[in-house]
Amino acid sequence: MSVDQRPLDRAATDRRTSEFTPVDHGRRLLRIDTARIAALIPVRSLVVCAVLVIVIVAAGLASMTIGAYEVDFPSVIRAIVDPASDPDIRQVVFEWRLPRVLFAVLCGAALALAGGIFQSLTRNPLGSPDIIGFGVGAQFGVTLMMVVLELNTYMFKAVGALVGGLFTALLVYVLASKNTLSSFRLIIVGIGVSAGLGSLTSWILISVSVEKAMMAATWGAGSLASLGFDQLIPAAIVFAVVTLASLPLNRTLPVLEMGDDAATALGVSPGRTRLGAMVFGVALVALVTAAAGPISFIALAAPQISQRLTRSNTPMGTAPVMLTGAALVVVSDAVAQLVAVPVGVVTVSVGGLYLAWLLAAQYARRT
Repeated sequence: MSVDQRPLDRAATDRRTSEFTPVDHGRRLLRIDTARIAALIPVRSLVVCAVLVIVIVAAGLASMTIGAYEVDFPSVIRAIVDPASDPDIRQVVFEWRLPRVLFAVLCGAALALAGGIFQSLTRNPLGSPDIIGFGVGAQFGVTLMMVVLELNTYMFKAVGALVGGLFTALLVYVLASKNTLSSFRLIIVGIGVSAGLGSLTSWILISVSVEKAMMAATWGAGSLASLGFDQLIPAAIVFAVVTLASLPLNRTLPVLEMGDDAATALGVSPGRTRLGAMVFGVALVALVTAAAGPISFIALAAPQISQRLTRSNTPMGTAPVMLTGAALVVVSDAVAQLVAVPVGVVTVSVGGLYLAWLLAAQYARRT
């Protein structure tokens, strides 16, 4: 049997090629190509971010109408846009309630970004600062500063949270490192260290005076009340610096998820990337813990919710993750004001249900 090896007619080839339908991978990309910036942005991520911004603004405005001094929506908007509006309402909105909403946005974004970093680092949806114990370590450091050293300013609490978080991270890393660093072993060791530090914190609180214990317990519930611009401005500056410094992790952590050998072959240093990720993640957790106390489960839930909304392959998508965390905290704080409880109580209640569902889903997937 002879085979015709003559070259195909160019027109026939083009005609046959044009008959094929391009493969649809389910993601529409927006191409940005300028002299300085070249990027492909998923359209779905842009839509999700826009919806989350609307949720944040709506929930923030709603929370500013809640309180002993009732203010309706039109008055809140007037107080924000019109400097000549009622001075009493403007004082309530700007000095008391707006800083709380902005702090809720900052805390949610910082915790969500920290959660995305650690979940990508451990390649496990349970690998968040709440579970691994870094949040408890930061809480332990602040408790020492407040009730033992009696250093109760925001700066000293921030130092205590950072030192406590970094010490916990170092301890977990050393105990979990045996030949290679396993994400499962890291989580199990982190749970154990978290339990130990939680017990130490409880022992300290029952060993000091009632006044100090009440002060630490009130802070430990996680509350955004009584926070003003004097705490917000330095916290926002630190948050901006840490976030900008952590942006390279958007490229290196997804590569590290493929394994150390593949990451090394692609020019990513596994050790340096892990160290930087842990430092940045702990710094973000310490920033929130020093200002508002421990706000649990946002770092656990926000990256996974964002990943499902955007249909991303990694929990490390900076903008959607931070906006998801901000929306969760702003909505939770609005609910907390309605029922007159700290925001940490609301996030623990909702986060506990989410953790139970996540554990059940992982068990069902393995069986």
